[in-house]
Amino acid sequence: MKKYALILLTFALAISLAACGSSGDGDKDTAKDQSLYDQIKEKGEITIGTEGTYAPFTYHDKEGKLTGFDIEIAEEVFKRLDIKPVFVETKWDGMIAGLDAKRYDLVANEVAVREDRLEKYDMSDPYIVSKAVLIVHENNDEIKTLDDLDGKKVGQSLDSNYRKIAEEHGATNTVVEGFNQSIDLITSGRIDATLNDSLSYLDLKKQRPELPVKTVYEEENATSNAFLFRKGSDDLVEAVNGALAEMKEDGTYLEISKKWFNTDVSK
Repeated sequence: MKKYALILLTFALAISLAACGSSGDGDKDTAKDQSLYDQIKEKGEITIGTEGTYAPFTYHDKEGKLTGFDIEIAEEVFKRLDIKPVFVETKWDGMIAGLDAKRYDLVANEVAVREDRLEKYDMSDPYIVSKAVLIVHENNDEIKTLDDLDGKKVGQSLDSNYRKIAEEHGATNTVVEGFNQSIDLITSGRIDATLNDSLSYLDLKKQRPELPVKTVYEEENATSNAFLFRKGSDDLVEAVNGALAEMKEDGTYLEISKKWFNTDVSK
């Protein structure tokens, strides 16, 4: 009898373990079937790659708090989606690689909408429009247009849209970690110019009016900027676009825009 009882117990245990294994596989299959947005909603949290050193879009205030226009826009978007945003700070040159490596779910860092990016990534509807300006030392009278960059030294981030433009006009690039570093290199005479965002320049001069720099050129056509996602993030992009549309419709977007730039930067 003891022998038969042992056999029955062993058989029951085997069935129990098989059932547990089947349940686990079902959970895994369910997770695979879920869209990225569904997974994020279930988790209640989304990770966002950002620079944290690019004022006024993403930077730290005097108290050390991460803030900026892009930060506030992202916070408002995910507040409406009932998802907690968790920002992951990283240097711009490795930011898109970090998205590829799934260190975060999207990038919020004034990313320009470009055809080559749209081929490899998903992007939200644009939430800011800006123009590039060419910045030089206030004593520099040689550089007045992009064509004058031929043979000159510029300071641009490696994956920056502006680096490509400068190099197309004959400039030699010194890789920088961000806008502030390029300005420091100009004032110290180590480079001749940098091509950067007009809104960043205006904020810089507001914060540090004593800096001996000036703009000598502004591009005619504006650049649209948006949130960047990995390919296949369709549901998440759709949800983000819906929240952005609501913000513009109810005036919240304009309120944030005027706080940072005293104008509507979506146009």
